[in-house]
Amino acid sequence: MKKDYYEILGIKKNASKEEIKKSYKQLAKKYHPDLNKDHGSGEKFKELSEAYAVLSDDNKKSQYDQFGYDAFKHGYSQEDIFRNVNFDDIFGDVFGNDFFSGTIFESFFGGNKKTRGRRGSDLRYDLELSFEEAVQGVSKEIIVERNESCKECEGTGAKNSEFDSCKECNGTGQERFSHRTPFGIFTQIRTCSHCKGEGRVIKHKCSKCNGHGFITKERKIKINIPQGVNNGNRIGLEDEGEYSKGGYGDLYIFILVKPSKIFTREGDDLHLEKEISFAQAVFGDKVEISTLDGKEDLDIPQGTLSGTIFKLKNLGVKNVNSDHFGDLYVKVNINVPKHLNKVQKEKLIEFSKSLGEKIKDKNIFSKVFK
Repeated sequence: MKKDYYEILGIKKNASKEEIKKSYKQLAKKYHPDLNKDHGSGEKFKELSEAYAVLSDDNKKSQYDQFGYDAFKHGYSQEDIFRNVNFDDIFGDVFGNDFFSGTIFESFFGGNKKTRGRRGSDLRYDLELSFEEAVQGVSKEIIVERNESCKECEGTGAKNSEFDSCKECNGTGQERFSHRTPFGIFTQIRTCSHCKGEGRVIKHKCSKCNGHGFITKERKIKINIPQGVNNGNRIGLEDEGEYSKGGYGDLYIFILVKPSKIFTREGDDLHLEKEISFAQAVFGDKVEISTLDGKEDLDIPQGTLSGTIFKLKNLGVKNVNSDHFGDLYVKVNINVPKHLNKVQKEKLIEFSKSLGEKIKDKNIFSKVFK
């Protein structure tokens, strides 16, 4: 079933970030499973959180507004949707920092985020394509600089993989802070700042990566660009981003397309303009036009007016997500001659008179056609 994130949060499409956040706070408090024990409240809470994760992020919101829910159904994993969204500040405001421990998100969105390793950062690469490459598809090789796992220490940062137990947290990876309130003693658990939640510290740093666990390298990547991509389209490559101890992030290729000298593109449809002579418009003719596949003849009927648009079905761009092709629209403009000789002027005057046209200014042709 397709989801309307705006409808889920009960907001309009032009809602501001503050309005989005305010609506989510109110609804999340209403449906949070720790407060609402009704059947289905957990799923409702998850749905609200997914909508907020998308609409509160400028890039995700732009993708959603342009392509709808299908872009997230097929192009994003659940981890992609919730990445880089800070729920802690919201629930700190709503419930207080001591009330909300994140347990609901651990069960919904993939484990204990306080103890699991963080994946490396995602990378962005802007790839410029010619118009022809974008509509026809192409293979490209790019070079990306990224942090990769150090082979010397297998990404641990420790020489000979030797560690000591963290003395600050006694190897638990967590620090506990307790304080008394009118309602009793509340204990807050935080990730150990000394060992970053790992419970251990490096005994001796790896000499190759200086204890970081990664080294910076250039990597060649071959990308197959599908037929029909357009400005703003994005291609995600899993595990091609930065390295961290929790694994590799992803690489996102953002497409930039140079304009065509012939066509104007609107979605999957193409538009072009073709000049024809006055005689071709009056008597009709076949004229040669450009298409993505080469040259084709276009039939011009008798009496065609300047500005007439002809639609040629399925001669547009292939849709990047389906086998559907757009259409080609050809606008014909009559080329009015600016320079006529004496004989041509006389013939045109005769023709005008034969149609019963009256010309008030007898010297009009001399003024226009010099």
